[in-house]
Amino acid sequence: MRLAPVSWGELVRRLRTLGFQGPYQEGKHPYMIKGDLSITIPNPHQKQIGVDLLSRILKQAKISRKEWLRP
Repeated sequence: MRLAPVSWGELVRRLRTLGFQGPYQEGKHPYMIKGDLSITIPNPHQKQIGVDLLSRILKQAKISRKEWLRP
């Protein structure tokens, strides 16, 4: 299966189900934390998070495509 664009709210919800906490705000961009791993996420004003940006976020979060697409 392929990645698809997601809303900001969906991104945050899915990251929380995968163990991340937040989002927290310090500076320009919000971020989420899981253990000692901190990932930057985009600001919530954009309508959709595209596949390219989603791929970069998942790589930074060490989440596989298979893990992300799991129901």
